[in-house]
Order: sequence, then C-alpha cells, then structure tokens
Amino acid sequence: MAQQAVAARALRTKLTRAMIIRSRIADLLTAPPPAAQGRPVTVWGWARSRRDSKAGISFIDLSDGSVLAGLQVVAPATLPNYGDLLKRVHTGTAVRVTGLLVPSQGRGQSVEIQADAIEVVGDVDPEAYPIQKQAMSLEHLRGLPHLRARTRTVQAIMGVRSVLAGAVHRFFQDRGFACVHTPIITGGDCEGAGRQFRVTTLDPAKPPRTAEGGVDWAQDFFAREVHLTVSGQLEGETYACGLGDIYTFGPTFRAENSNTPRHLAEFWMIEPEMAFCDLDGDRAVASDFVRATVADALNRCGPEIEFLEKQQAPGLRASLETLAGSDFAHLTYSEAITALERSGKRFEFPVRWGIDLQAEHERWLVEEHCKRPAVVTNYPKEIKAFYMRLDDDGRTVAAMDVLVPRMGELIGGSQREDRLDVLERRMREAGLDPAHYAGYLDLRRFGSVPHAGFGLGFERLVCLVTGTQNIRDVIPYPRTPGHCP
Repeated sequence: MAQQAVAARALRTKLTRAMIIRSRIADLLTAPPPAAQGRPVTVWGWARSRRDSKAGISFIDLSDGSVLAGLQVVAPATLPNYGDLLKRVHTGTAVRVTGLLVPSQGRGQSVEIQADAIEVVGDVDPEAYPIQKQAMSLEHLRGLPHLRARTRTVQAIMGVRSVLAGAVHRFFQDRGFACVHTPIITGGDCEGAGRQFRVTTLDPAKPPRTAEGGVDWAQDFFAREVHLTVSGQLEGETYACGLGDIYTFGPTFRAENSNTPRHLAEFWMIEPEMAFCDLDGDRAVASDFVRATVADALNRCGPEIEFLEKQQAPGLRASLETLAGSDFAHLTYSEAITALERSGKRFEFPVRWGIDLQAEHERWLVEEHCKRPAVVTNYPKEIKAFYMRLDDDGRTVAAMDVLVPRMGELIGGSQREDRLDVLERRMREAGLDPAHYAGYLDLRRFGSVPHAGFGLGFERLVCLVTGTQNIRDVIPYPRTPGHCP
C-alpha cells in the first residue's frame, strides 16, 4: 500500500508539473517515440482550425509558432466544457491544453494530445477575425502586418529569415571576422547620392535660421546636420584597418521614392570589410558566403523550404541545391556588355558600354549565358561609388557584382581606393567635400593598405532562399514610400 501511495503522489506531482510547465510543440513533435507513451503535457497556442466528428470528438490544429507544423489536439465530448468549446474555439482562438501525449492515429503526424482540459485564454470573433484558414495572398497579408505571422506562409518565411541571420554570423565568426556595430546616426553619406533621412530635434515649423536665411544646424542636437545611415561601410573600413577582418549586420535607411518589389526604405545590410585584400579576394569571400548561407538554410529549414516550394516557388529546393554547389563564373563588365550585344535578344533597356546593368541583363547573363551564378567585375567609374579603387586604365574601377538566378544582383562590392590623392579627386568629382570625411581620409594618410569589402541586402538573400517575389513579404514591418504601419 505504501508503494502505491508513493506512486500516486508521484503521478499527481507529474501531472501538476505538466499543467504548469509549457511544452513547445516543436519539442513534442521531435520527441523520441518512448516519450509519447501517455506523457502528461501542457501546451499553449492558437487554433488554426477545428473540425468536429459525428462521434462527438473535436480535432483542433494547434500552433504555437515554434514549428511550421501544427499539433493535433483531440477533444472528446466528455470534457466538462465541451459545449462551450464548440462555441468559442475558432481560427485564431488562443487556448491552453493539458492532456496526454500519445502516438497519433492519423496520417502525417507522429503524435497528438488526448486532451484532459482545454481553457480558452483569448477569444476571437470569427466574423471579424481577418485571418481565415483558407489561403490568402501575400499582397492581402501586407495589409495585416500585425497578424500575418499567424499564417503558415509568413511563419515559413520568417523561420528561414531567422536561420539565415544565424548563418551570417556563423560564416564570419567561423572565419575569424569581428562583428562591429556601426552607427545608425551619421554625418556622412557613403553613397554620395543624398537620398538620406534627416535626423533632427529642431522644430520643423520654425527652425532657427542663420544670417543668410538657411537652417542653423549648429543649434540642433548634434550641432550639425545628420542623417540615418545608408551603409555602415565607411565606419567598417576604419575598424578593418585595425582589426583586420570585420563585418557589420544592421539596419540601413534610404529615402528613395521607389515603389518596386525590390526596394525598401528600411532594410538590413551585411557588410564585411577586409584589410590586406584585393578584388580577387573579395570575390572569393562573396562567392563562399552565398554558397555557405544557402547550404545552411537547406540543412536547417527543410520543412519550410518544402512548404514554400509547394506554396509559391516550384523547383525551389533544386535551384538552391544547385546554387550551394556552384562554381561561380567570372567575367568583366566589358565582356558582359559584349555578350549582351551579341545575344540577339531585345531588352527593354538598350545595351551599350557605360550603362548600369538592369535586372533583365543580369538574369540573362546568369540564366542563359553563363548558366550559373556569376561575378561581374571592373565597371565604368561613372556608374560606381567614389570609394572604389580606380583601375590602371582610368576608365573602370575594381568593383564587382554577384549575380544569381531568379534575382540578378545579390551582392555589390569592391576593392577600396587606398591612395589618398586619387580618393580626394574622386570625392570632388562626386560633389563631396573631403573635409567632411577627415577620419576616412586619415586611413590613407596613416599606414594605408589595400582593403576590400562588399554589401548584401539581407532581405534579398531571404527572397532568394524562400522564393518570395516581393521584398516587402520577407521583413516583419516593411517601410516604403507612403507606408509606415
């Protein structure tokens, strides 16, 4: 009897712990088979759907966001509040479920929960709830940024995004790169295009004025005109010229009035900078980066990629596997222009030497000409930034773009100009005042070395790996012209 009492107390303790400790659905679905032999568990989540059988049993597909797949909850009519559940549990309803984890009797799932108790913790009006169990377009979901993470498609995309973020850090950390957090507020303009968001504490209706009538920025918070950064590159270069190899991974902002599927006003940039490195070394690291991050996602995001392939991107896995194993082609800009001119294809944007390659040109080069990813180098100096190293011909710079199928340009980079006189001349040609870049120029005055780097818009990488067409669908809250939810 004493042993039975001890066993009963142990069971009560186990059941009590199960009611208090929340189990993640991801952990339950990957538990080894012996763990599913009547183990008491408690799960929380949102109902994706509920169906009722004639035998008086309800089946709830439950998601807690920890995994793409849902967990089936079997709710028998013997539950004390069964009638209330039929009235209250709809798509989107939040519930807490306590029951036994058992092997599933249905197909497509390894385990299920035989519910002992179900508590509704968050009601939903089924007539008003905008997320329904039937599929909805990504365009429609953009209007529901606060709720779209409840859908499988967005969960899959954001799951891949999370894994890719880890893959970025793993790639660089494993190679000895230091992570540097560059400033978001800056007084410089890396691109020299002037498309920046201004940061100010001045009253926009009545800003202080100088004697000449202009805004007196000396009275602003930083005593000068400052903006949100368009790139962490310039600051990254300064730390590369002290730490050797560094990378940045942070938000950047561009005030471009571009309503296209490829542009955002706020996005995340990955920008490595490497001292003692030339264009060839830069090209090698960029190619390795693409292969490694795509392979990482393939290894860690199998269910998400499988789902997205069926949902929106036929052939996605095969294309990613090819990309992860590709030997990237290499051609100069001049060779690319010659190939395009001889292609016999009519492009929307006419081809001639000196143009900035458009997406249609880039995709033709990788999909039809090279038939694999490619790196195009040595672009005309007029279409590239002031900081790119001038080639010996005086016409081109040591720049590169990494082009991939289905997208075109994924990465842009260059060997940086390390000669003081050349850099100052290039700044003036771009309409920039060298006096505003004193620290950047000091790198060329004091121990200048060859160095190189590249930039990658993180959202473009997520689009590539998920097969998503519009960049607004791969960032939690897209900021675009006229739109800031």
